[in-house]
This record gives sequence, C-alpha cells and structure tokens, in this order.
Amino acid sequence: MTATTGYAVRLTVVGCSGSFPGPQSPASCYLLQAEHAGRTWSVVIDLGNGSLGVLQRHIDPLALDAIVLTHLHADHFLDICGLYVMQKYHPGDEPRLAIAVHGPADTPERVALAYYGRPSVPVPEFEFRPLLDGVAFHVGPFRFLPRRVEHPVEAYGFRVEVGGRVVAFTGDTDECPPLADLLHGADLALADSAFVDGRDHAPGIHLSGSRAARAAVAAGGVRRLMLTHIPVWNDPEVCRAQAAAVWPDEVEIAHSGLVVEL
Repeated sequence: MTATTGYAVRLTVVGCSGSFPGPQSPASCYLLQAEHAGRTWSVVIDLGNGSLGVLQRHIDPLALDAIVLTHLHADHFLDICGLYVMQKYHPGDEPRLAIAVHGPADTPERVALAYYGRPSVPVPEFEFRPLLDGVAFHVGPFRFLPRRVEHPVEAYGFRVEVGGRVVAFTGDTDECPPLADLLHGADLALADSAFVDGRDHAPGIHLSGSRAARAAVAAGGVRRLMLTHIPVWNDPEVCRAQAAAVWPDEVEIAHSGLVVEL
C-alpha cells in the first residue's frame, strides 16, 4: 500500500449484506487499516451479525484498536457479543486492555442486554465512548467525524480522514443534509443502497442507488462511489443502473473480501 503522504490506507469489506447476512456476505463490517508510527492501526466500522467469523480471515479481532458503530440494529452491532466472549475468555495469561467502542449513547446497555438479557450488567472488556453529532474523535492516525443521519433509531454516518485520504460511509440513512458534510471531497464514498426506486417507498430509512448517487453529486468532489448494504433480495445490477443514471463515472458495488487501497 502506498500513499503520497507516507500513510498506507486500506479498506477491507468484511461484510456488506443489508439487513441480515446473505449467502455470500455477512452483515455490515468494514475494516480500516493505516500504517502510522511504526505499526498498523486497525478499526472496524460496524460488527454486524455473521461478521466476526469472516473478520478473522483478515485480522485477530483482539488486535483491533477500536470499534465504531453506526447504530444498534442487529446487522450493525450484534457480533460484538462474540467479540466479548473472545476478549473475556480467550486462554492465556497476558493482560488485555479494554477495546474502545464508539457508538450511540445506549451502546453499553444494549450490549449487556444482548448478551446477558439484563441491561445493567457491566461489560468492562469494552471501553464505551458515546458518539456526538459533529464532534470528531481520533483513533491513532484516523480522524472520525460522526454525523447523525436519517434512520428510525439513533444512527450515524462517518467521514474518516487519514493521511490525506477521506473515506465516507453513509451508514443506514435516507437523504438528509448531513450527507453533504460526510461525502464532500471523499476519495471513496460507501453508500447505503438498500432500497430500489419504484419498489420501496418508506421515507426516513434507506437510500436507493439513485438517491445515493444524487447525494454524492450534490456533495461535490467525490472520486469514487461504491454501493453497499444491498439485501439479498436486491439485484445489485439494478441498484448500479439506478445510480449510474445519476453518477457520471463508474458505480462500484461492495462485496465481502473486497480490498481497496487508497
């Protein structure tokens, strides 16, 4: 991996199936890695159901520097329960630091509820840090800017800056003004494309290919557009075609195992 600033930036699509794992991909999980200060920094955005197993093809999950959660639907966070088991019970005498988890305000309670059935159980294996709309945070060389997006629960998209590169992820959202802040000038825009024009009409939930493309065009300066979070009942080529009617360049489709170097 090479970058003009000296950073090496890699995005690995671990899982990108919308709403639930599909036969070819787990649910939402994206591994970001960058070389900095003599080592590799590794962060996952989302840890949806089915993703922890596939993640192990790419990294030891206990080596993660942080987990960043867009929201608390099962297809975006539920495999954190498996990571909790790994962190708590993995044999060996070496001490393990708590893994930082950046997520919505009620993430600690939701993780405890998912694993123990009681929201009040402490989970010291993780260090929970609540997201705040528009308040950036850093993990090693990564700068994350969360923006609250349009979804039925507290949900965020992220603008990730590292080494002069920008990766933007809409998370699950419908069209909304914060997408401009997230997408503007992105080297790579990962965009929700769960809905299909002419079929899905519920507002305030998801983008379609055309709406994702429209948001990227309106934001300005986006270099690459990649559709993701496509459920198994969608034909990806239909999503691509609907985006291509708006987007002036190639429309890319995410798939599990895809590696993008910026």
